[in-house]
Amino acid sequence: MRTALLIARKDLSQRMRDRSVFIYGILAPLGLAFIFSFVFGPLDSGTFHAEYAVVNEDGGPIADAFVELLGALEEEGIATITEVSSAEEATERVARGSDPFAGDDEGERSSAAFVLPEGLSERVTSGRGGEIVVIGSAGTQLSSQVAYSVAQGFASEVGAVEVAVRTALAHDGAPPDPDAVAALADEAAATELPVALEDVTAATKQLPQTTYLAAGMSVFFLFFTVSFGVSGLLEERKSGTLERLLAAPIDRRAIIGGKALTSFALGIVSMTVLVVATTLLLGAEWGHPAGVALLVVSVVVSAMGILGVVAATAKTQAQAENFQAIISLVLAFLGGTFFSVSQVGGVLETLSLLTPHAWFLRGLGDLRGGEISAVYPAVAALLTFGVLTGGVAWPFMRKAVER
Repeated sequence: MRTALLIARKDLSQRMRDRSVFIYGILAPLGLAFIFSFVFGPLDSGTFHAEYAVVNEDGGPIADAFVELLGALEEEGIATITEVSSAEEATERVARGSDPFAGDDEGERSSAAFVLPEGLSERVTSGRGGEIVVIGSAGTQLSSQVAYSVAQGFASEVGAVEVAVRTALAHDGAPPDPDAVAALADEAAATELPVALEDVTAATKQLPQTTYLAAGMSVFFLFFTVSFGVSGLLEERKSGTLERLLAAPIDRRAIIGGKALTSFALGIVSMTVLVVATTLLLGAEWGHPAGVALLVVSVVVSAMGILGVVAATAKTQAQAENFQAIISLVLAFLGGTFFSVSQVGGVLETLSLLTPHAWFLRGLGDLRGGEISAVYPAVAALLTFGVLTGGVAWPFMRKAVER
């Protein structure tokens, strides 16, 4: 064991002088996580705010009720409502709102607009039906869709009230009295729905966007960092120092153990620095430290095993580096380090379970919604990767040091 530690210390001191380990282990993943979080982070902020214009050409009770509904949206901070005088002005505001090159001095903007045409209330109350015009744009698709949903929901509510009133009048059989109709409408509008949806908050197992990107970049570059150690035998052979080690009176297993310890140390240090740095600089939420530590250790072991197979079977150092890069990239894309494969589903989601990356990210997600024990399945899967692939690599490593 002492010999393996001495070999590992020698390799680590060499790697510390080699700046490439800092680039692959810390700078590159941290830099890409920062860039991706800056670009995609706002998508995960959970906030939505739209600028809506409304043209009330009717001024009747139905139109006023809709304007009151829009006012409730403004009070909730969902939208800013601006009343304009004409449909033409509203259309121009929406056109400017969807133009990213329109300057602030070109006029006010809106994400979408509502037009309540003249006679809307009279047509609705007389049973002839009315319409609310929604002006949207492809450039503000989300806000336009929300505007359409608001108008559709209001129309459905008005339609339900109308059906209730007509049903009550038909059952009564008496000639309709305007005051009675208005009273029935108010009563129907105030009646609670027999079936309603209730929003119940539950623990989420989905990683925030910033955390997902930080974790994805960390595990992606971990495979490059670990390769500095497992491919050490090929580097020793190329430089001629392997023959000196083999000539020394030391156990051959100590040489392999030293390389493995080098990989393990580089992987643990790299992941630890990235966890702390992304937490402090990017606000990433990794979860309970003990659960994260279990996942980090297990994913480092799995990376060592997989890349150990490549290093043990490659004939030259250049060949090993090429194979390791290809395998790392394939596993990263398949494992969902750049995008969530669960959103794709199907065969790709199933194949992702054959990668340590997917299990590492899944373990972090499970850690958000449960206790530390929630990461045990992911830890078991990652260690299985490491044990199986390490078992395959071991005889090849033994053969390499016995030549």
